[in-house]
Order: sequence, then structure tokens, then C-alpha cells
Amino acid sequence: MTKPLLIIKTGATFEHTRTHQGDFEDWITAALPEGANSTVCNVLQGETLPGPFEVCGAVITGSHAMVTDNPAWLAPVKTWLQSAHQQLPLLGICFGHQLLAATLGGEAGFHPRGPEIGSFAVTLTEHGQTDPLLSTLPSTFTAHLTHHQSALRLPPAAKVLATNSHEPHQAFRLGQCTWGVQFHPEFNEAVMADYIEAQRGVLAEHKVDADILLGGIQASPAGKLLAGFYELCASGTEP
Repeated sequence: MTKPLLIIKTGATFEHTRTHQGDFEDWITAALPEGANSTVCNVLQGETLPGPFEVCGAVITGSHAMVTDNPAWLAPVKTWLQSAHQQLPLLGICFGHQLLAATLGGEAGFHPRGPEIGSFAVTLTEHGQTDPLLSTLPSTFTAHLTHHQSALRLPPAAKVLATNSHEPHQAFRLGQCTWGVQFHPEFNEAVMADYIEAQRGVLAEHKVDADILLGGIQASPAGKLLAGFYELCASGTEP
């Protein structure tokens, strides 16, 4: 039997969204191929991460926490990621993307242009168009985004895989099998709408019209990345 894909739960969605639509780990699991073997470790509640040799790969979820806050529960996660990097495939989503960048030699922090919230176009770079994971996406695609911090500086050897007008580091790869994506491949349109509604006040502070963002929500093809990542992990071969 294939070793499980580890989902490292670093946060939870809004209570209203969780009640009606589930949480980060539910959306990730739903996007995996039928019959996929996965397990969740809730590091927020002090659960101990398994050894890297016990899993076939790991996805680090999004979070409403900030990497720069450096909460106590984050220290063992950073240690684990440093150990697991180059040993097995890793995929960081949003907070997970920023965490990987900061842990492996880059820097995370608040975006100088403020938050990016809504459905926006993201474009693959030349590296992205030949990447074993991201090349399955169109060269320009719609992505669901909600972030206040970003990967301000990537690790020195990282390759930028995707970008847009707001965020130059929408996706990166470090080494053969560590990926970070700033966008949310696990979101659907309803979840994206919840995130816009919940942040109306923040958007107003930045003079952004939440209703315009709601009207701009589109379906995203990015969810296929999660199935592709699982298949890569389960195959047991490096890309």
C-alpha cells in the first residue's frame, strides 16, 4: 500500500465557512484522486509530525496566522521541513508557501502593496511552463488568492514558476521536489466568496470594493495541482 500523503494543518478557516463547507484539509482531500491515501497532522493542537520516511509527501496548508509572528507551535514544523526537504516531495499553499521560503533560506513578510484577495490571473514563467507539476496548467490561468504576507525573498536556488502584476512569487520550486504556491488550489468559488465577504473591512481600508471582487470570481483550474502532486508522491519517483 502506498504511504500516505501528509497534510500538515497549520490553520483553520473562518467558523462560518468551516460549518458550511469544511476546512483546508477537507478541500485538499476532496481534490485528491479517488482512493488516495492521506493523513492529517494538526500541528496547531500539538500533534507530532511523523518521520519523513513514514509518508510519501506532504502538503502544508494555508493559515490565518502570519509567518513573522513565529508562534511556538511553528518551531517543530520548521525543523521537520528542513529535515524533509530533498527527502520527499513538499507542497506549501499560501502560508505554507511563505513558510517554506522563510525556512529554506528566503524571507516572508507583509506585502508592500497590501493584501491580494479575489480571483486573479496568474502567468507561468518559462520555468513554470516546463515544470513537472505546474506545466499542467494553462500559461495564464485564474487563481483564487487571499494573503497579506508573501514570500518577499525566495531561497537563493529557487526557480520562480508563476507570477502576476501584484505578486512576483506566485509559485516557486526549490530543488527537485519542493514547491510553494501563493494561490489556493484547494479553494472553489464559494470559498473565495466567503473570504472576500469576511474581509470587507480590510478591503475598504485599502480602498478596494468587495462587490467588484465578488463579481470577478471565476472558476480556477488550479485544483488539478493537488491531484498531480499526489500522483507524483505516490509514484515514488523524483520528477
